[in-house]
Amino acid sequence: MITITINEKKITLEKPVTILEAARSAGIHIPTLCHEDILEPYGGCRLCLVEVEKVPRLLSACTQYITEGMVVRTETERVIEARRAILEFLLINHPLDCSFCDKAGECDLQDLAMKYGPATGRFAEGKRKHPESYDDPLIVRNMERCVLCSKCVRMCEDVQGASALCITNRGSKSYVEPFSGGRYNCEYCGNCLTVCPVGAIMSGLHRHDYRSWLIEREVETVCSYCGVGCSLLLQIRGNSLIRTVPKIGRGLNRGLLCSKGRFGYDYISNSERLDTPLIRRNGELQPAAWSEAITHIARRLKEIKENHGSDAIAGIVSGRCTNEDAYVFQKFFRGAIGTNNIDSVASLAYGPAQRFFERIFGQGVTANDIHGISNSDGIFVIGGDPTGINPVLGLQVRSACKKGAPVVVMGYAEGLKRFSKHAFITNSTTETVLLASLVSEIKKKKSLPGERPVFEEIISGLQPVPLKDASEMSGFGLNDLVDTVDTLSNMINPSIIVGRDIVQTSTGHMSLLFLAALAYLLNGRIYLLSELPNEQGLLDMGCQPDMLPSGRPLTIETFRTRCEETLGIAIPSTPGLNYVEMIEAAHAGRIKALYVMGEDTVQGLPDRNYVSDALRNVEFLVVQDMFLTETAQYADVVLPSLSWAEKEGSYTNLERRVQLTKKAVEGEGIEEWKIISEMSKILGLDMGYRSVTDIFTEIVRISHIYREITYNDITSGRCMWPYKGGPLRHDVHIEGIELPDIVSVMKNADESGVQVRREAHLFHSQNASRYSPALQSISPEPYVKMSETLAGRLSLRDGEHVKVVTEAGSITLSVHRDPCLPENVVLIPPFEKGGIFEITKWKVNPVTKAPALDGNRVIIET
Repeated sequence: MITITINEKKITLEKPVTILEAARSAGIHIPTLCHEDILEPYGGCRLCLVEVEKVPRLLSACTQYITEGMVVRTETERVIEARRAILEFLLINHPLDCSFCDKAGECDLQDLAMKYGPATGRFAEGKRKHPESYDDPLIVRNMERCVLCSKCVRMCEDVQGASALCITNRGSKSYVEPFSGGRYNCEYCGNCLTVCPVGAIMSGLHRHDYRSWLIEREVETVCSYCGVGCSLLLQIRGNSLIRTVPKIGRGLNRGLLCSKGRFGYDYISNSERLDTPLIRRNGELQPAAWSEAITHIARRLKEIKENHGSDAIAGIVSGRCTNEDAYVFQKFFRGAIGTNNIDSVASLAYGPAQRFFERIFGQGVTANDIHGISNSDGIFVIGGDPTGINPVLGLQVRSACKKGAPVVVMGYAEGLKRFSKHAFITNSTTETVLLASLVSEIKKKKSLPGERPVFEEIISGLQPVPLKDASEMSGFGLNDLVDTVDTLSNMINPSIIVGRDIVQTSTGHMSLLFLAALAYLLNGRIYLLSELPNEQGLLDMGCQPDMLPSGRPLTIETFRTRCEETLGIAIPSTPGLNYVEMIEAAHAGRIKALYVMGEDTVQGLPDRNYVSDALRNVEFLVVQDMFLTETAQYADVVLPSLSWAEKEGSYTNLERRVQLTKKAVEGEGIEEWKIISEMSKILGLDMGYRSVTDIFTEIVRISHIYREITYNDITSGRCMWPYKGGPLRHDVHIEGIELPDIVSVMKNADESGVQVRREAHLFHSQNASRYSPALQSISPEPYVKMSETLAGRLSLRDGEHVKVVTEAGSITLSVHRDPCLPENVVLIPPFEKGGIFEITKWKVNPVTKAPALDGNRVIIET
């Protein structure tokens, strides 16, 4: 224990900390401009100078560590005079434009000048001039206001790892500028905005639009974009969402945000949002009253059930729906409709991957703390770029790399190019062979621990794939593969990060088995990348055709009976159709009614012509969404949805951390659970809910996972897996796993032509980003990314347009050249218009039931 005295107040601390930290722990304020808790101590601004007894000079509190018996004074005349002098120097060049500066009211320099002075300036020299930059659509720079605290540069370099900012020139002519010059060429996380203490770097979205004192209230909630679940503060005036900001140190993101979380909230105020129900009359969608629309849906579903049976009706739910909405939706289909034809977007990749790993290791194996990644001694990434899919999780990978952990990447990960020790980009079949080869070699170096005998039999029975064969097939050097094996073998506690691209292949089930073997051999933690905020919650709530809430198989009579008794409903014993099977059944005419809640099926699946034909073939289509999406345009009834900021509920993130979404503004619509409950009541099942709290209380009663959880527990931020229960990690159905015939895969692999693969885009996330003007301004159009070799052979330059042709169709895209790509692979992001899904077809993986997107070959026409 260390005892010190600050301003005559004795403080006892357990470990050495800086004077600044010690003072803050005791509620004593010491001013700073260059310090931020998330950054390393810098000591540049000198405003934190304090007097320390028996030390002749003033010391900077942010860099000086405490010692036993230290006596510190923070507000002596000597200290105040020093701060006044420092501020006088800073104000020599700082413009006196507080009256129209957007930072006014929340400017640290303004506050310090008010407290310490100086009242007048003694320097007669003219102030430096630097033109304000409006080159960027989202970030405005005014370097005349910059105090060169370097927080923005240090944030970008040390925390974000983007290295997009630098201090240019020297002395009084120094200023901060992006390396790209005028417009930023960066990840647009906006974290430089968070730490800027003055008005030098500001958001262009609300330039001269408001002042901080106009904000009437702040609502803390979580982000609605990806599966990380970052904490946000929504700043509200009237019924308008002014901006979203983080708070340093708060939430699992600890004050960091990505481009979507910081700038993408504006979709909720888009003028194209629906504000009234629509019913198709005489071939056109026309406005209708809520009561009419709900009654019409209930009546038509009843008719179809009577004429064609319950299994002629199906429901699909979006990953943006809350736990409460999803739970009521599945209860409606099982209890009121009488079918298990209920599924969600989670079944396209996230759900099958989790089910596969849990089949081997037990429930909760993928529920791992995101911050554990940065403490790993190695990282293995496959199936997607974590910095693009789950950006805040991706920062943990970069952090681990900076601490010395080697990063091995299989697949395209643009955000990890500077951080990966080994990177292998190829087609999906070759990825599976490479995985098999790595496991074959690591088996020779790592002994099996003996914890799971059944799984160890499977590992021992895997067909060996020599590194030489993998090298010949992939084109990667044998020495590179040997080095990769050595790198992986030296890992003791690695993190294995798995994205959807490795799941959505014809050999996806094989790849998952090799990944499970790799995790077992290396004692690794598995993380599943999640592209939507509540994919995990959908699985927990029972939005699966063969699972009850909490992941209990409905075919097991004990579980089904217990659920029926608790809810007072009858649940069909036969599993229903999954998402892909529903589309196929609709195309074949077996599904007569389809209810889609929050999902744009046409945009979210490959082969859009096939999906569109399937929806046109449905006798009765209901779509519940915020916008008139491509799917909604085929609907017989369209119901307006509320955004995440307009309703209460909860999300469960990829760690299985449950967090609350809170209502901040009023929306034009009705909560999803209320709509479903009203329909259910008309069909004879009165759910009796009055609030989301009633729904969550029932979830807790029926789910062994959520047992005894309350909203208070969630609010505390401690609602992490295994919550108040115990993890069920054991071999469940491992005996049914078949050994892959990897030799046959290698013999039958078709490496001809150029294959197209999906690139997860940092600035886009389905319809939310599509209707966000801010995100559209960063990257407004899709593109095709190809190797320098392929582009050179076709005489193509960056920005030129080409026609990309496949068996499914063709699109015209601009060219992006990338030297890291192989010649036989091109990448296209899943934009809503002109994206990869317009020109790709899919098959169904027979094991995971996920759509397999590999094998789509393209021809580039100039």
